[in-house]
Amino acid sequence: MKYALITGASKGIGKAMAEILAEKKHNLILIARSSDLLAALAQSLKSKYQIETAWLAVDFTETGAAYKIQDWCKENNYSIDILINNAGYGLSGPFENYASKEHTDMMQVNMNVLVELCSLFLPELKTAPKAHILNIASSAAYQAVPGLSLYAASKAFVLSFSRGLQYELRHTNVRVTTICPGGTETDFANRANLNPKARKAGEKLNMSADEVAKMAIDAMFAGKTEKITGFVNQLGAVFVWLLPKKLVEKTAAGIYSQD
Repeated sequence: MKYALITGASKGIGKAMAEILAEKKHNLILIARSSDLLAALAQSLKSKYQIETAWLAVDFTETGAAYKIQDWCKENNYSIDILINNAGYGLSGPFENYASKEHTDMMQVNMNVLVELCSLFLPELKTAPKAHILNIASSAAYQAVPGLSLYAASKAFVLSFSRGLQYELRHTNVRVTTICPGGTETDFANRANLNPKARKAGEKLNMSADEVAKMAIDAMFAGKTEKITGFVNQLGAVFVWLLPKKLVEKTAAGIYSQD
């Protein structure tokens, strides 16, 4: 019996992807921090779609989080053929406003655990007839974003790593897909402590978590290497490529500055 493992599964895009996969009759392993939310979601999806579900509450900022997940899967004989790395968050405002550990904690969640999970589960994924890795990056991956400097850099890492990994695995049964959402109706703005100006700008273009999740799952099963969600975000990536970097950065700073 195979499972799809989803991190950051308790709400937002992760929860929406879990719903889509459950409807497609995929068994699910749900990973996030909140045991209460995970337990409720797992039971709901199991009852609604008649699938097998399991969940594990893990704090990704803790050392060894990825190994804890792998060990738990082995102990329970859970075998996966889909790995979705959705867990992540941002910190807005000047870089110097945050302590070093706050930065490294975010890098741990956004980058390190993602890489560790890919590394730990890849041998198992390669034994399946067909397997998928879906990594969630961001439209911020395409530029430097003053006011979200480290977050944007972490998502640029996810995009670059994932594309490179996909090329390495191109002759195997494992496909690697990267999704780059723009503004989405999730808890990101609150967790990142975005200023009112950035929130207002985002509200005009925000997509729903359900919309982004559907695009992500469709792209994964279609075997696409990279997908920017939404026409406006796709257009924005083109302009970022065409326009001078200083102008792009100045524009972003005007939105995300805490002034």
